[in-house]
Amino acid sequence: MLDHFGFLAPFYERFIPPPDPAVWKELLDLPIDGRLLDAGGGTGRVSGQLQPFVSQLVISDESVKMLAQAQEKAVCCPVNGHVETQPFADNSFDRVMVVDALHHFANQRDAVADLARVLKPGGRLVIEEPDLNKFSVKLVAIAEKVALMRSHFLYPAQIEAILTELGLSTRVEGDGRFSAWIIAEKY
Repeated sequence: MLDHFGFLAPFYERFIPPPDPAVWKELLDLPIDGRLLDAGGGTGRVSGQLQPFVSQLVISDESVKMLAQAQEKAVCCPVNGHVETQPFADNSFDRVMVVDALHHFANQRDAVADLARVLKPGGRLVIEEPDLNKFSVKLVAIAEKVALMRSHFLYPAQIEAILTELGLSTRVEGDGRFSAWIIAEKY
């Protein structure tokens, strides 16, 4: 299989700039005196901006080369591994985020279940994904198939249903253009 993200790692952030951190501070309800997990976080382009608002930031990713970029920027605590089987104890994180990565995970249902497992009661999980309801996202999905990526996009309602089945309280928000945020809280 092609290592798309290993190839893209050295210049990933030149093509995909980070979003406004204020949006993520609001989505994750930061600052907190607690731990944040950025699952599939790659170079830390988003969560690295949030490091001052949490006690500890951990980035997990399958791509060693993406995590190396995070380390070069001194983004804390990179962990190599699959999101479907996180190497963390139950109830380890106060906040969990997934930014534009769920469609790259081999088994989304197992990944979401494991992220819910490591989320503490009272914690919040936010998943940002391209909104498959939008025509432009359908084109991106086709392009990723042509590029031989293992991407599998889900509709926001499908992601919300998985989280609800896991017993989390959920809601969906969107930017009206490209992205949707599925926000879940564990009680």
